[in-house]
Amino acid sequence: MSAFDLKGYLEAKRVVVEESLKGHLATLTPSVETRVAQAMAYSLMAGGKRLRPILCMAACEAVGGDPETAMKAACALEMIHTYSLVHDDLPAMDDDDFRRGRPTCHKAFDEATAVLAGDALLTSAFHLLALDRGPRAEVTLDVIRLIADASGAFGMIEGQMRDIEAEGRALDLGSLRELHGLKTGALIRASVESGAVLGDAANGEREALTRYAEKIGLAFQVTDDILNVEGDPDLMGKGVGTDAEHDKATYPSLMGLEESKAYAKQLVEEAVNALAVLDERANPLKALALYVVQRQR
Repeated sequence: MSAFDLKGYLEAKRVVVEESLKGHLATLTPSVETRVAQAMAYSLMAGGKRLRPILCMAACEAVGGDPETAMKAACALEMIHTYSLVHDDLPAMDDDDFRRGRPTCHKAFDEATAVLAGDALLTSAFHLLALDRGPRAEVTLDVIRLIADASGAFGMIEGQMRDIEAEGRALDLGSLRELHGLKTGALIRASVESGAVLGDAANGEREALTRYAEKIGLAFQVTDDILNVEGDPDLMGKGVGTDAEHDKATYPSLMGLEESKAYAKQLVEEAVNALAVLDERANPLKALALYVVQRQR
């Protein structure tokens, strides 16, 4: 694993994903010149780690599948993730002015346009998913169900609601884990599981990948909480200290900063161990697990 070139892998996958996203955007709106289409493109093509689509393709590869078969799902996942950020930045939610180093969607356009752009990204993601038909229609339906569950009231939306309700309240560690398992972890888990399904994973492989995804989803949120305390805003492209300003329930506020770092590392070790049943094709996923806690943005 030490010889694996994660930087090169991430860059190659990012380029492929962004080219695909550009192509799909042109077909999922009546015209790229409409205000909503411009706002969608502004947010979707603003850069970012593209972690969820890359996890989807890497999981597909890990079970011997062709990552190209996971491309529509990968792009749909990024569209859903971006919609969640657009809405999360709104004044009624986290009220953030910057995202990925530039003004948030509602600052660059206006609040109504940002709401509608987020709505359009979400619905367009499922339009894109539904384009995968033919002999693998049952696989497509399985992926749609996985992603719908993760992004709706059984996953991310419920997590966002609990996050809002938790502001100014003391949570125990179990409740915080559950909140973030929904808010952040659900879509990460769906990204990995979707790739596994599209790669025709055997039952044991899918179970291993699901365990892996649950661990890195939680590690990702713990690291996000840490970065909000001590991250570099120039590297992150957004402000730090906002969790404390909003009196949010976070791992550093509950466990302390050093204990949170140790917990994130423990979760990554457990994630890597979950992949023991897979061969060297899972090396990108192992390296991605380490990246989750070592990243600076």
